[in-house]
Amino acid sequence: MLALSRKKNEAIVLNNNIEITILEIKGEQVKLGISAPKDIPVYRKEVYVQIQEANKASINTDGMDALKDLLG
Repeated sequence: MLALSRKKNEAIVLNNNIEITILEIKGEQVKLGISAPKDIPVYRKEVYVQIQEANKASINTDGMDALKDLLG
């Protein structure tokens, strides 16, 4: 993991097309602004984890077993 120090209104750039800017710092909370192309999804990690778990759960349903039986 790369750890960087940034102050308010300073930014980092990822892959030439994603910019992350520090908008505000209040105590232990930091507000970030993210500029990225529309085709790149941006999620909070807890939301991303929920999406991944839901995707895994949908694969592991009984319906998949029935489909496997049909396809042989």
